[in-house]
Amino acid sequence: HFFAVSLLYNWHHFGSRLFSHNHSKPLFFVGGVTALFVCWGKKEKLQMLPSPQLRIPAVWMRGGTSKGLFFKEKDLPADPAARDRVLLRAVGSPDRYGKQIDGVGGATSSTSKIVVVSRSQPETGCDVDYLFGHVAIAEPLIDYSGSCGNLVAAVAAFALEESMVTVLESLKRGRQTVPVAIWQVNTKKKIEALVECQDGVPVCSGDYRVDGVSHPGVRMDIRFLDPGGATTGRLLPTGQVVDRLTGLTSEVPEVEATLVDAGNPTVFVRAKDVGLRGTELTATVDPDQRVMSLLAKIRAQGAVQMGLASSLADADTRPAM
Repeated sequence: HFFAVSLLYNWHHFGSRLFSHNHSKPLFFVGGVTALFVCWGKKEKLQMLPSPQLRIPAVWMRGGTSKGLFFKEKDLPADPAARDRVLLRAVGSPDRYGKQIDGVGGATSSTSKIVVVSRSQPETGCDVDYLFGHVAIAEPLIDYSGSCGNLVAAVAAFALEESMVTVLESLKRGRQTVPVAIWQVNTKKKIEALVECQDGVPVCSGDYRVDGVSHPGVRMDIRFLDPGGATTGRLLPTGQVVDRLTGLTSEVPEVEATLVDAGNPTVFVRAKDVGLRGTELTATVDPDQRVMSLLAKIRAQGAVQMGLASSLADADTRPAM
């Protein structure tokens, strides 16, 4: 009874705005539930021990093929360690079952993300700051080393809906494209988003489709200005167009790869070199332990060669790479 009541309580507060960011007020995430303890002794006794609820404004939003939990910086603890404890708990990490049941995370790399938005300082020339955190599912870790390009679209819409952007009066009348300048805190790069708005409010319904998303939405154009070298300082961290990654598996001992740092560090390999066609979907690739193990080794080797990790074991602690 305790578990069922707790779930319904959280869903009542959270579910009404879970799937839409079309609103004027932030939803309230309810962290914590009333605990029920059973004390055993000579006489069985049932005792309710109330615990305080922590209510923090947050919004669950999709951008591109990613989803994340959005916060305003001012609503979170100023101490980074305290802030991360709140964010981990909200998403549901660490979860030894890999499900993030006790949080709002989706238990996949594209749905276990948090975003913290604040007004920019004048010297950046931007409207808002965008801090991205990639939350590990099984470990108490938030990786701030990279960014998420997909969620930039949601950052722009969130900033407009929360009145964090000063919009010209001429752009508040009718259907207009409103520019939002975003400072990406993790990579220290500027991004520009062009948001379709109706009377200054982002439009949420449209017929534009992207692969990987079931339903259509509104197109948003994003301009990544000078994205190269965001993490390592160089577009090609090793200085080579093609690198050779060795010591992989007995079946595939080495592969040629291009290591690129543009937005996020990425390792590019030919599909045929890892036994794929390049047209497979996740339902085919994810269960294939041979392929997944090989890709994990390629990823780790690439991280070491780019200087992002000191060792192969260290690379495993970097979910954003």
